[in-house]
Amino acid sequence: MKRHRKEYFSRVRRVVVKVGSGVLTKDSGLNLNVVESISSQISQLMDQGMEVILVSSGAMAAGLRKMGFSRRPDEIPQRQAIAAIGQAGLILEYEKMFARFGRKVAQILLTANDLSNRVRYLNVRNTLNTLVSWKVLPIINENDTVVTDEIKVGDNDNLSAVIALLLDADILINLTDIDGLFTKNPKTDPEAELISEVPEIDKNIESIATGLPGVLGTGGMMSKVTAARKTVAASIPMIIANGARQNILLDLFDGKDLGTFFIPGKERLNSRKCWIAFNLKPKGKLVIDDGASRALSGQGKSLLPIGIKSVTGSFSVGDPVEFWDMSGNRLGVGLVNYSSADIDKIKGLNSSKISQFLGSKPYDEVIHRDNLAFTFKAD
Repeated sequence: MKRHRKEYFSRVRRVVVKVGSGVLTKDSGLNLNVVESISSQISQLMDQGMEVILVSSGAMAAGLRKMGFSRRPDEIPQRQAIAAIGQAGLILEYEKMFARFGRKVAQILLTANDLSNRVRYLNVRNTLNTLVSWKVLPIINENDTVVTDEIKVGDNDNLSAVIALLLDADILINLTDIDGLFTKNPKTDPEAELISEVPEIDKNIESIATGLPGVLGTGGMMSKVTAARKTVAASIPMIIANGARQNILLDLFDGKDLGTFFIPGKERLNSRKCWIAFNLKPKGKLVIDDGASRALSGQGKSLLPIGIKSVTGSFSVGDPVEFWDMSGNRLGVGLVNYSSADIDKIKGLNSSKISQFLGSKPYDEVIHRDNLAFTFKAD
């Protein structure tokens, strides 16, 4: 375990740090002691030459406390207004804290549309890389003031994973209000044991990553494990650790055995395939046979119509579509060369027969391997 940590942290130059609402807030509002501690530690890492990107929750919680509300309003306009109030206070406190350590910050608010559109996605990456090159700390949050379900990233666990992939980070550190992933709920079960290392996110890990989200946050432990699945698929390790622990970031970089360490896969998805896999909302679903599954996973082949068993959903040429095996495993996402109606006509056929059923054959492949992101890892 320690060997893995020392190995990875010794070569980390760029780190994404995510801080959850449970870490940053208390009954009276923002926990300024924690904000100061996180700011101090990040500043020290930057002084050592680290490139740091911060994904910070806490806007909704800060807004609720500032307005004297005990829970989230039911109406969307009220929730978005609370987020606007809280975000202003959150970034102000960060700016003041980091200024004490001679650091400048920049606020970046994103929606899923900013990440699913390829041009905007690249613009976000260019802006963040520029800020990092200027030694400015980007502080990122979802733009809750304008977001709707259709353009919602989901939660900051997911957002931090997407940012880690976007910026080709060396590691993602997810700071929460417990020490990591446990075998059981540590807040209710005294027999719960910390899982210090996860070599593979299998069904057993997913089954124990249960538990309700916090009162003020939106992501529970399952959302953190889902985020880890994304990063390790791109060969980026992730750690879940307790953000309230004194000097947690510095101790992690010293190689101390804290939190839960998710060991990354060996094969790293390229930037485009990360974008396809984790930023696009699938418009439909293909179920493929075992032969096609093996060809896609082990041989890096394209998906041909002969390997397709069924088509679900309505989609057009160029849309993102997820593909599943016959055992019910989601294998990945790809951009299709044919519409759902046309795929339904040619599924199970040899590519040489496409023109007989469609009148023409623009492509041999339903999904070309360059537009296919295979992310599933068998248990």
